[in-house]
Amino acid sequence: MKVLLADDHALIRDTLLAYLEKEEDLEVVTAEDLPAAVVQLARSGPFDVILLDYAMPGMNGLEGLTRMRALTDAPVAIMSGSATRRIADEALAQGAAGFVPKTIGAKALIHAVRYMGAGEVFAPVQMLDTQVPGAPDALAEKLTEREREVLEGLCRGLANKEIARDLGLQEVTVKLHVKNLCRKLDAKNRTQAALLARDAGMF
Repeated sequence: MKVLLADDHALIRDTLLAYLEKEEDLEVVTAEDLPAAVVQLARSGPFDVILLDYAMPGMNGLEGLTRMRALTDAPVAIMSGSATRRIADEALAQGAAGFVPKTIGAKALIHAVRYMGAGEVFAPVQMLDTQVPGAPDALAEKLTEREREVLEGLCRGLANKEIARDLGLQEVTVKLHVKNLCRKLDAKNRTQAALLARDAGMF
């Protein structure tokens, strides 16, 4: 099965890619935005499933979904880390093959891809927020200034050691800040914390 994965955030893209590439029968091609995804469709297609990040450049909301569906017969799904139930419903109503929360685990992601590749619609609505997630200010208010600085480093894909060097801190102190900010943002790990901050427009 051949999958096109498009997401402008390298950390998230690489994480999802790692999940999928563990499956021997899945071949994954990546793109950093919608224009690049269109190029990959022409260059490397056809694909069995296409995954598009809702917030990446070129999407303009769900216009990107419409554009991609006009170019291919393959199932096209929307991915998001913090979209609302309303957006999910609109995507499905406009013909999306699924709405995939980027916070789902590896097994669930693989299941979703196979499910959509088989012609089914993947819509785990119970996993979607019913309200607009924290805006930048709302998320920032939960964190101390130092935690926000560490979070910015996470969003840049830096390791704890690199963040510690940039901020003049001990690595163990950075680890503590990561643990605290994950707890405050209700994030399972550093990747999800970066995803929430990025999708909320904090950085």
